[in-house]
Amino acid sequence: MRNTVKITVAIAAAAAVALGASACSAPSDTTASADKDDKNAPLVVAASPTPHAVILDFVKKNLAEKAGLKLEVKPFNDYKIPNKVTDDGQVDANFFQHKPFLDTFNKENGTDIVPVVNVLIEPLGVYSKKIHKITDLKAGNSVSVPNDPSNEGRALKLLADNGVITLKPGVGAEAKLTDVQDNKGIKITELEAAQTAPRLDDVDAAVINGNFAIGAHLKPSTDALALEKAKDNPYANFLAVKKGKENDPRIQKLAKLLNSDEVKKFLEDKYKDGSVIPAFGPAKS
Repeated sequence: MRNTVKITVAIAAAAAVALGASACSAPSDTTASADKDDKNAPLVVAASPTPHAVILDFVKKNLAEKAGLKLEVKPFNDYKIPNKVTDDGQVDANFFQHKPFLDTFNKENGTDIVPVVNVLIEPLGVYSKKIHKITDLKAGNSVSVPNDPSNEGRALKLLADNGVITLKPGVGAEAKLTDVQDNKGIKITELEAAQTAPRLDDVDAAVINGNFAIGAHLKPSTDALALEKAKDNPYANFLAVKKGKENDPRIQKLAKLLNSDEVKKFLEDKYKDGSVIPAFGPAKS
């Protein structure tokens, strides 16, 4: 069920922005904050609940105050809304996506969101409650994949790499359903990425993004029938802002904290199953 999200802004001596968010819902009733560009104002960041908001909460509780940063974390269990609210100024930044997804979103929506700093990689995985090995998939079975272009391409490549389907020669992570040369009798169903885990029971297997797998209490290292390789993976998740805000001192403080030794240790300790891997460094625009 979708819950209506309302954002109310009360402007007094100092402005405060209260943004409520829930799974797959959209903001409404928004006005601009008078002190939106106040560099001492809280930095509001939209993020996927896991692991992105979890990481930001760690930064908020353990590192932000010492760095002189006021941080507010707004979770969204959705892949479209965070960029929309970043673009229209309802939040200052977001943390949930990789470059291929952002490139597609900007192109399709006329937005100008840019990456700031890479933080992590979440390997994509194939999961099932009905079979125990990926080789058990056969004609007549169904597999769901994320329907956004960048993640669908990743998903199809992962299936192809594991012999489930065959892609046309030369096609890789940019694959579309029309690039499937041989589905071997397997029905491929497109779903919103956020629905692949909740609807796992409806299919024989599903390709699920790392954050949604974690949110569904799936452990990639033990539960995945096949897992995307982390080495040389181009899908690092990063902190992103609307173009022009990259040099906001608050953004720079958060970028530094997200690439800190403390966050690296936090990721390695919390996600020992390899579901979230540090991938620090500058992000390519």
